[in-house]
Amino acid sequence: MEDFAQPQPTVGRRGVSAAETVAAQRSWWDAEAAQYRREHGAFLGDDRTGSDLVWGPDGLREAEAVLLGDLDGATVLEVGAGAAQCARWVAGRGARVVATDLSLGMLREGLAPARAAGVPLAQCDARVLPFADASFDVVFTSYGALPFVADADRVLAEAARVLRPGGRFAASVPHPVRWAFPDVPGPEGLRATHSYFDRRAYVEADEHGTVTYAEHHRTVGDWVRLLVAAGFVVRDLVEPAWRSGDAEWGGWSRLRGELLPGTLVLVADRP
Repeated sequence: MEDFAQPQPTVGRRGVSAAETVAAQRSWWDAEAAQYRREHGAFLGDDRTGSDLVWGPDGLREAEAVLLGDLDGATVLEVGAGAAQCARWVAGRGARVVATDLSLGMLREGLAPARAAGVPLAQCDARVLPFADASFDVVFTSYGALPFVADADRVLAEAARVLRPGGRFAASVPHPVRWAFPDVPGPEGLRATHSYFDRRAYVEADEHGTVTYAEHHRTVGDWVRLLVAAGFVVRDLVEPAWRSGDAEWGGWSRLRGELLPGTLVLVADRP
């Protein structure tokens, strides 16, 4: 009997190129920008103080952690800024800030409040920053850029290039151990089902095989080696304890957060 089954979208772990990843991320985040802000804007401070710098769904905030150092008078770049909530919070601490993102849709979500806060926005690829060498005292990203590129080494090299000597780099990413567990907030998310050492990307593709979304996995050791290769001196690897009460965000929850690390914050300096 002839098979008339139609091609279907696919989800799985496989290799994916840098170009496919960039195209998918730009399209996906443009389409999801408004919904993402509706769902998570309150957590990011949009309806409280106007902005916040939260390092991840676990709830660690920069006001508590002070990973970026003294921001008063500093020149700061945020990459993967989304709607620039973090950048606006940094500007409120006396810094001069530029916020960038690959997605024009995400930047549009933050355009009005960014203007009010005096934070310029720029659409660009974090792997090819349009800034001169040694332009910034601090470069940071909270869950931006790094998990969503196939070539994180390029993002780190660019961050090092635009930092002044003695400058600080900080970035949060999903904790690598999460990749061994299903991305589910309930009890079924507590049983390891996948190899931590499988570095293939999580990829969603449409019925034509075009990549529509991708996230890339590196182990903790991979991140340290990438930072060192980019010329950084690693200062800290922060694994925040759960602070978000009964909130759920994707696979993040109190149940999982009190047992497994959900976020890794990389903190490094340019010598």
